[in-house]
Amino acid sequence: MDQQQLIDAVNQIMSFGKYQGQPLLKLPEPYLVWFKSKGFPDSKLGQQLALIYEVKLNGLESMLMPLLKDDY
Repeated sequence: MDQQQLIDAVNQIMSFGKYQGQPLLKLPEPYLVWFKSKGFPDSKLGQQLALIYEVKLNGLESMLMPLLKDDY
């Protein structure tokens, strides 16, 4: 994974569900844990959700907040 993939995942907008319109980095951890238990979608978004799950699981969210675009 390169730096751009991480930046893209952090800024990817959730396209459906309860948190539609939110950047993935701002999704609540329990929502990502639920996704993990049900299985992430088999898509680029699913891969990005899995990455953000790992970020939050390892307590790295605050370190990545500066990568968020100002639009959010």
